[in-house]
Amino acid sequence: MTENRLLEATFSVGQIAKRAGVNVSALHFYEQKGLLKSWRNAGNQRRYKPDVLRRIAVIKAAQRMGITLEQIKVTLSTLPDNRTPNKEDWATMSRAWQAQLDEQIMYMKRVRDLVDGCIGCGCLSMKSCPIYNPDDIVAKAGAGAIYLDSPDAAKSAKLCYDGENKKGTSKP
Repeated sequence: MTENRLLEATFSVGQIAKRAGVNVSALHFYEQKGLLKSWRNAGNQRRYKPDVLRRIAVIKAAQRMGITLEQIKVTLSTLPDNRTPNKEDWATMSRAWQAQLDEQIMYMKRVRDLVDGCIGCGCLSMKSCPIYNPDDIVAKAGAGAIYLDSPDAAKSAKLCYDGENKKGTSKP
């Protein structure tokens, strides 16, 4: 297909769903949320231009990174005429999401590093809980897994724990 014919081509919802690797219901959902646009042909069938495939790819990539559909919609709405993102647009969008992604990465690292020990949730069931959170003292700081939600609290607890353990050991 020549470039002009490809730009003028229209695809059914099934064709787009198959090529994009999503369910037809996902396309309908994305349209309902204002992330995609289609139009109806004379037979009242949804039709899409091929550039919608890139928009779907951007939506899926952003979702995999933990960006909410609302955030994706807001970011996509900044594009002129609601067009499909190009390379420069994607760079701008990813920079806009970078701080959030960095925060999510740090949270995942805390979960990875702390979840096998006391996380300050109040259960006091782990062996280290009486050391990190004696008598659930972190409940004063709030609800939930305090050490996962607060990097400073987790760091303080770890320093305290490490300090107590070093006192009890002797060097050879």
